Amino acid sequence: MTEAKILTERRGHVLLIGLNRPAKRNAADYELLTRLALAYGELDRDPELRVGVVHAVGEHFTAGLDLADVVPHVGANGLDIVPPGGIDPWAMTGEPVSKPVVMAVQGTCLTLGIELMLASDVVIAADSASFAQVEVARGILPFGGASIRFARTAGWGDAMRWILTGDGFDAPEALRMGLVQEVVPHGTQLERAVQVAERIAAQAPLAVQATLANARLAVRAGEEAARSALGPELVRLMRTEDAQIGLEAFLSRTTPRFVGR
Repeated sequence: MTEAKILTERRGHVLLIGLNRPAKRNAADYELLTRLALAYGELDRDPELRVGVVHAVGEHFTAGLDLADVVPHVGANGLDIVPPGGIDPWAMTGEPVSKPVVMAVQGTCLTLGIELMLASDVVIAADSASFAQVEVARGILPFGGASIRFARTAGWGDAMRWILTGDGFDAPEALRMGLVQEVVPHGTQLERAVQVAERIAAQAPLAVQATLANARLAVRAGEEAARSALGPELVRLMRTEDAQIGLEAFLSRTTPRFVGR
């Protein structure tokens, strides 16, 4: 029996999503890509799930695309990896997942791994992590978002330094550029990512999703568009059961237990 290339596990309101092709350093073949998209769809649809944690089995996060398997699936408009019920994890097509995604990265993290980081919300890296955006060395360009998001995150010069040379960089450099938010000892990255995810999941989920959506709107459409959306969103959230729970917890100095309504 073939082992699943994407593992999912529920821990309360958190969905763990694991890349599971360790013998190939988690190089992504077409099946892995489509199953990852389906896992993102599950995270998005299930009201009991509030945060996703993406991680990888084994010593390495990903060696990038398994080109021999993936290239035959590239059509006239590029690579379609999103089956019915799925969501593009790289947010290059369709609407992005509406809930936060935390990543835990270790060992080798090439190309699409960096782009998955750029499409996520918080990244925890092991001190073993090493990165490279090597598409130019293979005669292609980054097509999972690096050409769009790397410079926005790291600044133009730092982004061009790495994506135009294909050179590798380490976890401290990724932290300096803002590609990752914490560097932790190897082997503890998933535990720390789950801790961060559980802190997010403990907050009011509708408020978390609205905050995430407004921040994305500001990046995509500009400050004015995001500012215009704030008032109506505030009114909507203030009418929710969670807002009442939050107010009562504030007044009683107790810990709120939000219900997502």
